[in-house]
Amino acid sequence: MKPFRSILITGGAGFIGSHFTRLAVRSHPGARVTVLDKLTYAGNRANLAGLGGAIRFVRGDICDAALVARLFKGLDAVVHFAAETHVDRSLGRSADFLRTNVLGTHTLLEAARRAPGLRFVHVSTDEVYGSRARGAFREGDPLNPSSPYSASKASSDLLALSYVTTWGLNLSVTRCTNNYGPNQHPEKLIPLFVTNLEEGKQVPVYGSGRNRRDWIFVEDHCRAVDLVLRRGGAGEVYNVAGGQEKDNLAVTRAILKAMGLGRDRIRFVEDRPGHDWRYAISDAKVRALGFKPRESFASGLARTVAWYRANAAWWRPVKAGDFQSYYRKQYRQR
Repeated sequence: MKPFRSILITGGAGFIGSHFTRLAVRSHPGARVTVLDKLTYAGNRANLAGLGGAIRFVRGDICDAALVARLFKGLDAVVHFAAETHVDRSLGRSADFLRTNVLGTHTLLEAARRAPGLRFVHVSTDEVYGSRARGAFREGDPLNPSSPYSASKASSDLLALSYVTTWGLNLSVTRCTNNYGPNQHPEKLIPLFVTNLEEGKQVPVYGSGRNRRDWIFVEDHCRAVDLVLRRGGAGEVYNVAGGQEKDNLAVTRAILKAMGLGRDRIRFVEDRPGHDWRYAISDAKVRALGFKPRESFASGLARTVAWYRANAAWWRPVKAGDFQSYYRKQYRQR
């Protein structure tokens, strides 16, 4: 495969996107790396600190067709992370999720079909499959999303794959399990709990805390996406798993142990509507390309806790914004 000369990363100032941007700069030497990000509540220029002239940053909306068309000129590759992602927010602001995740993806695909030779990776989520009591979903299984967020991502997946059939786009889809690591917005479980504990607060656990998820360290996910970018097939879907399935209560206890705190810091709260019980996917297909996670949950969590403890200057302003009113509304005492 010829090296990429020009790569566009949408949502590259977000949590996963910013980690991928750093990886792209390292692993694609000589390539022009452009980040397109709207800088909503989840995007943060500080996530790209230190990259300087190694990237070109463009603040903009993936729904802006004129801007997207300009950025696609001369591109070799697009890695599409930009999305509204938090299930809880999608329950009250579903229109935002449809606009960004479906219409925004459509805007990118329309530009992509007019760019001969373009390589496109559409980054999605395991939540599109829905809940599974036993076993693991494979890439060809039916989609059964349970929230406006996962439904919008399932819609964008199908739309993206349709452009392979209709327009011959060289596009692959990745679907990953729960990510964690440095720079993650503190509305997500692990950073919310770590930062709450740093502030002397309790941590809100939904329902019984027995809902199960598989966890992957963000840098491992990014390596898998880069592998699919290089070696993935057109029209193919690749599940990406961490192989670290745990229920939410076990994750909570691991955080408390890592921070030297007791279980009195746990506060059980009312479960959210439509809360999926368990996500599980088989990632044999991406492993056949050569992928294998490097971080265990214990080592990744230790790195994550250490980062948040050392970077209060990053997360305190985030939690001081609209997050406080959102937090009080979302986590009602059970």
